[in-house]
Amino acid sequence: MRRRDATAALAAAGLLPLATAARAQGGPVEGRQYARLPQALPGTPGKIEVVEFFFYRCPHCYAFDPLLEAWVHKLPADVSFRRVPVGGQKILQLHQRMFYALQAMNALTPQVHGGIFNAIHRGGMGLEDEAAVTALVSQLGVDAARFKATFHAFGIEPKIAQGTRLAEACGVESVPALVVGGRWRTSPSMAGTPGQNEQTDGQQALAVADYLISLSRGKG
Repeated sequence: MRRRDATAALAAAGLLPLATAARAQGGPVEGRQYARLPQALPGTPGKIEVVEFFFYRCPHCYAFDPLLEAWVHKLPADVSFRRVPVGGQKILQLHQRMFYALQAMNALTPQVHGGIFNAIHRGGMGLEDEAAVTALVSQLGVDAARFKATFHAFGIEPKIAQGTRLAEACGVESVPALVVGGRWRTSPSMAGTPGQNEQTDGQQALAVADYLISLSRGKG
């Protein structure tokens, strides 16, 4: 992306003031606002992939998601984006399975994804078992019978395992986290400043992600 195009994209995303401040301060610093992965991950030629690691019960992920969603809609053509839910605890594994089942059905729309977040963080739903998960996605317009069949499909388990391995390879220890170009990791907690609100921290993380996308084009 040319400098003028990059500036326009940042302005449209509401991140230009943050990016300008970062340039004035010498730009994001490796080891502070972002970290280099121990080993570069394989990618698709001609594409820069951005991966978000998250889980639905995480309040910080919930706060970050609207900012991220708006940013994703403005990404240039050479950047791809995907989400990877992390696991560990039994309930997080349940939500991983829910995510990948919805994804396999092509039913993981922004409305469904946001609806799950809202049900947990605004509606107080625990989503602690399959019945609760199925009831919620049905309320969000997903075919319950098809969801149940997909939820238990053989192909879901490998996707969960693959996502878990990717999180480990990227050194993800907290969420939300972004990995850019298979080479760098940042997050609101890394890019932000202590004492700021979560929205500002999230905006700064996205400004760092924009910087890392530019760095990926230069293979720095």
